[in-house]
Amino acid sequence: MATAAPGATAPASAEPTAGDVKISELSNDSLVTRLLFTTNHLSRWITPIHDLQRLERSPFRGMPSVKGLLLQMRDREQLIFPKMHAIAVQNDPNLDRLPQPARTPEQVAADAERSALTTLAEFRRLRQSTTSLLRSLPDNAWSRVGTSRLEHDWQIRSLAEHLANADIDDLQQMDEALERSGVREGINALARVHLDDLMRLVPVSLKKS
Repeated sequence: MATAAPGATAPASAEPTAGDVKISELSNDSLVTRLLFTTNHLSRWITPIHDLQRLERSPFRGMPSVKGLLLQMRDREQLIFPKMHAIAVQNDPNLDRLPQPARTPEQVAADAERSALTTLAEFRRLRQSTTSLLRSLPDNAWSRVGTSRLEHDWQIRSLAEHLANADIDDLQQMDEALERSGVREGINALARVHLDDLMRLVPVSLKKS
């Protein structure tokens, strides 16, 4: 698959891509692909960087660091996956009864010691569990529901869309943070492709009406 050069616009295609279609319009298969491509984007951007310490610092006041965004993505996955799993294996589970993950002082200290690459590896393992679960479900199971009075009822499909939408927000912020921090200087061109161009390389299929 060809890759657009940094800052370039991918050539127009007759087929829709992830840059053209709303997440709510994607087929279930394409939604799983979107969730998988998030880990590909992150690996493409972060693995070639040599100075990992710079990923722990915010490039500007008020802007999250790359590592901070990775921790946010990891923690969100730890919250969402148990809900998906409960809905998949139980009939109308009460999601409020699920243990709520909480970061203890020991976990915060451990996170401070881990590198951004280690945090990325943690997130990747969690996302693989999520996508493996989704791939194992028939299409009619995606509408299964779990109830919650503390939040609102969730479908498996709505949880997957929630993750995909949050991914876009985090990836956009990370793209900007990587650009402004200067860590992309001197690394290969493939690691410097911006999110908008990457998304135009991901083919999609649409939900059946």
